[in-house]
Amino acid sequence: MAATDRALAVPEITAHSVDPQSRGWVSWVTTTDHKRIGILYLVTTFAFFILGGVEALLMRVQLGTPDNTFLTPSTYNALFTLHGTTMIFLFVVPIMAGFGNYFLPLMIGARDMAFPKLNALSYWLLLFGGIVFYASLFFSPPEAGWTSYAPLSLEAYSESGGIDAWIFLIHLTGISSLIGAVNFYATIANMRAPGMGWGRLPLFVWTLLVYAILLILALPVIAGAVTLLLTDRHFGTGFFDQGQGGDPLLWQHLFWFFGHPEVYIMILPGFGIISEVLPVFARKPIFGYKAIAAATVVIAFLALLVWAHHMFTTPSATIVLVFFMISSFLIAIPTGVKIFNWVATLWRGTVEFKTPLIFSVGFISVFLIGGITGVFLAVFPVDWQLHDTYFVVAHLHYVLVGGSVFAIFAGIYYWFPKMTGRMLSESIGKWSFAFMYIGINVTFLIQHSIGLEGMPRRVYEYPDVGNLALYNLISTIGSFMLAFGVGLTVYAVIRALRNGVKAGPDPWKANTLEWFVPSPPPVNNFDVIPRVRSVEPMKDIRRQVARQSEPAADLSPVAAGTRD
Repeated sequence: MAATDRALAVPEITAHSVDPQSRGWVSWVTTTDHKRIGILYLVTTFAFFILGGVEALLMRVQLGTPDNTFLTPSTYNALFTLHGTTMIFLFVVPIMAGFGNYFLPLMIGARDMAFPKLNALSYWLLLFGGIVFYASLFFSPPEAGWTSYAPLSLEAYSESGGIDAWIFLIHLTGISSLIGAVNFYATIANMRAPGMGWGRLPLFVWTLLVYAILLILALPVIAGAVTLLLTDRHFGTGFFDQGQGGDPLLWQHLFWFFGHPEVYIMILPGFGIISEVLPVFARKPIFGYKAIAAATVVIAFLALLVWAHHMFTTPSATIVLVFFMISSFLIAIPTGVKIFNWVATLWRGTVEFKTPLIFSVGFISVFLIGGITGVFLAVFPVDWQLHDTYFVVAHLHYVLVGGSVFAIFAGIYYWFPKMTGRMLSESIGKWSFAFMYIGINVTFLIQHSIGLEGMPRRVYEYPDVGNLALYNLISTIGSFMLAFGVGLTVYAVIRALRNGVKAGPDPWKANTLEWFVPSPPPVNNFDVIPRVRSVEPMKDIRRQVARQSEPAADLSPVAAGTRD
């Protein structure tokens, strides 16, 4: 068969002459294959997700009743710090890198990442960072919160070696993310399939590109900040120590200049996952491809301009507060464009209510609530009232749990057949979504009321006044519903790996190039890299295959009559 025909005929690419990968744990430790590295990322970060979830449940048990003595103040503060740090630095950000590692080369028609050995190094730095951080449990875990604000994190206030472990975590995971981001950028810029110009990139790849650029711009700032903190703690400098002429607010500026882009680093790849899933199950093209891609870039630009809205209660000139309030409002515009386009994609589509789509729709509804409460908090007089209350906790978790986590679960159910060759159970997946969706709303919707009643965050106990006891009990019950929903997906994954239904190369009849190869993909990804002619290359390939098989289809009645 000619090369051009082989590039179009989907059945042909299921036969590969490449030797299978070696098995055994040594081959996994030494691998530079982007797919195996992606799986290592996904498994490791999901393990940290479970660990961080257990820490959250312990805190919710403590807060389930007033004046509870289940946890000591020190233990609660340590759990709070471990939970926040784990979920952000060891789960949401790196799991997006896991999806990117596995699917980026497949989606753009590349055979691997641009720098395979650096790719492996990025994973091992992440793992070692997590190990170093959790090693602090054996001597003195950090208690300064996941933001490690000065002066709480200075030696004069916290002699805990756990703060040093937190600093080393930031350095190790930061280097991991930085070299991973450079790898993503180089791969996208230089290794696209023939015909895949910038206007034909999959939207998930667009979000990975912006994710990588934001990491490259933001990570050096937090690296410098934690280095200054380390020297303050151990080498006598006074950058953040007011007693030595330093300024604790400098830490907040440096941290949030990184921290707010970090919010979009966590959510933008989730936007990309949703943009891939919706058109597949709506059976129609994505509405406004160029608008969604442009909105992604605009969000990234504005994300660098709004860091001080986390600091509205600090001493600042009114003109500064107004600037950051308006810039925070502006970021809602491109986000609204995305939501409008996602809903328009579903409108009048031939919708198939599969689990990936259900998680995607759940993402849109819950993230919308988080976005609206974010607009409330962007009004600085409102933020003066609600800052450091449970209203902020509710907003953050609606954005990150309802946003990033729901998108991650949509990606798991969507791409699991490609990674394993097995289908996840639709019934278990839908039950998992139901418990997670109800659980997140029961847990965090009520926390808006808790915050409006004045309960501060980061407290391990509270008095039995007003409705606080009832509201917190409801929130705790919801957290266990959410955890049960996550557990159902874990069970579904284990069950599918053992005896799941075989998937085939393209079970969803999807749009992008990863579905062109067998499931799971071979070592070299592609024997023949197809030429890309639109933003939906798999649709083009299926149409061409159908045209090529039309003569055979015309003869099929004759053949059937002969057999009779």
